[in-house]
Amino acid sequence: MDILEAIILGIIQGVTEFLPVSSSGHLELAKAILGDTSLPEESLTFTVVLHFATALSTILIFRKEIFDIIKGLFQFKWNDEFKFSLKIIISMIPAVIIGLLFEDELESFFGGKILLVGVMLWVTALLLLLADKAKNTNKKVSFSNSVIIGISQAIAMLPGISRSGATISTSVLLGIDRTKAARFSFLMVVPLIFGKIGKDVLSGDLNFQASETTPIMAGFVAAFVAGLLACKWMISLVKNSKLSYFSIYCGIVGAMAIGYALLN
Repeated sequence: MDILEAIILGIIQGVTEFLPVSSSGHLELAKAILGDTSLPEESLTFTVVLHFATALSTILIFRKEIFDIIKGLFQFKWNDEFKFSLKIIISMIPAVIIGLLFEDELESFFGGKILLVGVMLWVTALLLLLADKAKNTNKKVSFSNSVIIGISQAIAMLPGISRSGATISTSVLLGIDRTKAARFSFLMVVPLIFGKIGKDVLSGDLNFQASETTPIMAGFVAAFVAGLLACKWMISLVKNSKLSYFSIYCGIVGAMAIGYALLN
């Protein structure tokens, strides 16, 4: 992988992490189109690094909310901050369980399974279409909601199912305010990304050659900058009920991915 390819992949990750079109699915498609021949483990390493970059952009944008979450955990008072912190933790549980129990199976999906990506993009398109038709409310995320949203996040570990699309759509279908849904969706993934990276670093699973350092850093910077811009844009789009456009987009890209897989 050269620097230009890494930057392209970084921009794709940064934009699609927040837009409901599946960052993992687009990365798999881009790597297939660019002729990426890396092993699944190396491909996953690059994907994890790019996710780390977008996690940092999330922290920068939601720094006040994240500070309130951390502060709420250590107050040990049954106030709004503590409740919200607990909801974030609860939402993480399904993905943590699936990630730990089926880690090898999940990694196998990141090796150029383009047909799977295409089908899962169609699933994302359907979810977005349903959510776009849901009525907007002022409802907050409840404890029971956080479990359901967490399950949708766990399912979105499959490449092609948008994590933000799945969690925001699930939230909106549950009657949660669109802006609150987007905020909760972006915040709930940050601990998971850092946890995943910490686990891989300690276990030595992040494998890359010294020659790949510069491309990886280039991809990291590109993903971070693109993520900053896309996160703010996505919040505005969700608030103004523009999810149907992304539904159409996912449907088209999904069809192209399925066609590409069947012809190759």
